[in-house]
Amino acid sequence: MGRIFSLFFLLILSSQGHALQTDSSSSTALPPLLEQLPSTKLRAMGPLIEKIAQVKDVKTRHILQLMLDGELYYIKANKQLVQAVKTENRQYQLTDALTTEPVSVVKKSKISKVKTNNRLRSSLRSLIAKIDLTDDDKEVRLQAVKQLLDSPTKASTATISELIDKEPDQEVQELMQATMALQQLRDGEISEQITALNTLSGSLQPAVKNTVVNLLSNLQEDDLTEQQASLKLALQQTLDSIESQASFYGFIENIFFGLSLGSVLLLAAIGLAITFGVMGVINMAHGEMIMLGAYTTYVIQIAFPSIIEYSLLIAVPAAFLVSGLVGILIERGVIRFLKGRPLETLLATFGISLILQQLVRTVFSPLNRQVISPEWMSGSWQINPIFSLTYNRLYIILFSIMVFVSLLLILKKSSLGLHVRAVSQNRDMARALSIKSDWVDAITFGLGSGIAGIAGVVLSQLTNVGPNLGQAYIIDSFLVVVFGGVGNLWGTLVAAMSLGLTNKFLEPLTGSVLANIIVLVGLVLFIQKRPKGLFPQKGRAAD
Repeated sequence: MGRIFSLFFLLILSSQGHALQTDSSSSTALPPLLEQLPSTKLRAMGPLIEKIAQVKDVKTRHILQLMLDGELYYIKANKQLVQAVKTENRQYQLTDALTTEPVSVVKKSKISKVKTNNRLRSSLRSLIAKIDLTDDDKEVRLQAVKQLLDSPTKASTATISELIDKEPDQEVQELMQATMALQQLRDGEISEQITALNTLSGSLQPAVKNTVVNLLSNLQEDDLTEQQASLKLALQQTLDSIESQASFYGFIENIFFGLSLGSVLLLAAIGLAITFGVMGVINMAHGEMIMLGAYTTYVIQIAFPSIIEYSLLIAVPAAFLVSGLVGILIERGVIRFLKGRPLETLLATFGISLILQQLVRTVFSPLNRQVISPEWMSGSWQINPIFSLTYNRLYIILFSIMVFVSLLLILKKSSLGLHVRAVSQNRDMARALSIKSDWVDAITFGLGSGIAGIAGVVLSQLTNVGPNLGQAYIIDSFLVVVFGGVGNLWGTLVAAMSLGLTNKFLEPLTGSVLANIIVLVGLVLFIQKRPKGLFPQKGRAAD
């Protein structure tokens, strides 16, 4: 047993020693080649950079890229290779090309550029592409192929043809095939071009469409040969296929943006639907509850700058508590004294909204504040070259559904929900059954305000935070509640999503302002026919 363990230990040491030897050999092979760059003549530079490119070293690509960008120099006094960047006072900041450590700031006369020309630059691009295409990281290889796809050349396609059979990833391999076919489409014979079109028929890469359009524009004459006519027909069929797919994904994109807008409207309106349905209160300060939630997110990020990645997770319960407590104070301090007087309630809550706006202006100033998006909410999910889903809107859709389901479970499965439904259907009968309707009103108003605060957290990721943030959504929230049916959560969900989708499909045709006007006119006409909305309350106390 001891011999087996010793043998296993020696094998590990030998493999590590071999890896170290390989790394050290590659690191020692690069400097002698680089030392030849300052003294090598232009006609002998090609073979030298090919030898440099063959050295497996992380610094090889950096050196070649500096040479391609025209930033690789050497100090005349000691032939040291440096990266030279021109400064404002016409001097050059030098950085060691190998170690990337700062060297000094010198005049132009102290350094000289490593020689290059157009032929060498073309060779450098191919060598750099080959290095990237053989990288261990799939994303590096993918980006390298995408760059070659935009401007394929015979040299780049030759490099790809060498590596395509060795490529382990299917996505990268398909993009390599498209690059080779695109180069064939641009420079090949007519028969080769038609064959390339068959390969590119399902590609949505912008470079493919641009090439097809350019070739079609060159085949507009009437006296075309039979081969040219066949090529024109194949080009037109490929273009029609690309545009058909683009239209389909444009339709899906409109649905996605419509659902994201509907999700925001749902979060903004669902709290209003509860308070309006239970208490019959037209709360004009509901927008300010949204604003307080957004400012809570801003304050948390200012107070804890080191945990930006978790700030939204902290802000959601914090915004719910802040807006919910303010809502309870408003209900206990003002609204409970105005029950049965809807006009006075409307005026009182409008005055409260003005007070809250001025309070925020006094504390935070009237200027808009920007809330930083965490890294996990930044960027987009690239499904294909012309269609992507932004992570922030995708998370907002999922989050709004979670809030809706949670609220639905609370109202359907909890004792609080039972009391809320009892008070909303028949307040007098609920009191007769010993339900404290006053406290139900307070908790309901706090719950609706708290959800509005959560909506403010969401809106802070889509727009700047300012004192007038809530005013932009209060009218839309009332429209959603009335359209869906007062106090009906399912109606609020359907109404929010319907309005969001309608807006997003109308905007490209009419513009955002006219789209809002059309939606508003449509809602007015709808309410004339169905005053109680899509899903009116039912029962003896519904009226």
